[in-house]
Order: sequence, then structure tokens, then C-alpha cells
Amino acid sequence: MRILITAGPTREYLDDVRFLSNASSGKMGYAIASAALAAGHQVVLVSGPVALVPPTGCEYYAVETTAEMHAACQRLFPECDGVIGAAAVCDYRPRERWQGKRTKTGQPVVLEFVETEDILAALGRDKGPRWVLGFALESQNARANAVRKLASKHCDAIVLNSPQAIGSESNRVEVIDSRGETAAVWETSKPEIARLLIDWIGQQFR
Repeated sequence: MRILITAGPTREYLDDVRFLSNASSGKMGYAIASAALAAGHQVVLVSGPVALVPPTGCEYYAVETTAEMHAACQRLFPECDGVIGAAAVCDYRPRERWQGKRTKTGQPVVLEFVETEDILAALGRDKGPRWVLGFALESQNARANAVRKLASKHCDAIVLNSPQAIGSESNRVEVIDSRGETAAVWETSKPEIARLLIDWIGQQFR
């Protein structure tokens, strides 16, 4: 299969030097890319800014903002069999970006934020015969929120994990299938979870 994988964080700039982002290391997405390559799949990796080297053999696209990741995925997805959305995408961006570097004034600053593009939902709406697998990082009402995202983003499966996964070498995940039922629960290293997930995808969607 030819698999599109998103990984890492995105950034949304307040001015020319300051931005909103998150602590995602990209390790899970890159591990999935490596596992997919090892299993004989073609990999198209779209990554936000991370301190990782792309796996040898993948087709690699570096992006920074959510809009850039969205545009890359919209362009690349039609030529793929499915997508794994492992990126930690910023949900909001400033309505207006200041030009240059904003200096201190001694007064409070009020920022207005708007939602960014929902990349996985957009891909899910137009997936046609392709499959869509998302990641849901949740801290409250975790499983209920993951199942809601499964439906709202038109996913064929979703992987639930927690904030403890950010930056860590291991993870605990629950794979939830299209019926909202638990297909697997794994607690091990990220590379091993990636291998298990690619095997499961191969069985489900080939």
C-alpha cells in the first residue's frame, strides 16, 4: 500500500518570531513510517518541525503551519491508499498575525483565536475508497471523545492515547474500530506499537 502519514506538531505564528505549538516530538509518527517501510509499504511522510531524521526510503515533505500541512495532505492523499494522522495539529491560530516582532508596551495584550483547518476531517469527507486512521490524544472523557472524533472525522479507525505519550519512548494505546469497539490495546515502546499498528492495518484495509 501507499500510505500517507502525518507526524509532529504544527506552529501558528503570533508575530515573525513567536508561535503557538505543542510538545509533540514526532516519535510516534516517525516510528509508524519506519514500520510501514519495513513491512514493504510506500510511505509519504508529511511532518511538522521535529528533531528527527526522516526514515530512509520515504517520500518526505516538511511543513510548519497547519495550513501548510493541510495543503500538502490535500495534494498527496488522492495518490495514496490510506492516511494515518499521527500529527499533533494546532487547533487554533491567531486571527491576525503581527508583522515583525511585537515589542512590550507595559499593557495587557488581548488575542483572538480562530480554529485551524481540521485536516483529518477534510480527508475523511473526500476519502472515497481510501481508508483513514486517526490519533486522538485525550485527557478527559477520553474514550467518549475518541469515539466522537471517529465519527465526526469520518475515520475507519482511531487510536486513543493520553498526554503522557508526548515526548516519551513508550505509549499505551487503544485501537477503536469503525463500530466504536476496542480492536486492540497495546502498552509498549513506540516502535513496537508502530509495528503492531501497521500489521493490524494490513489485515484490516489491504
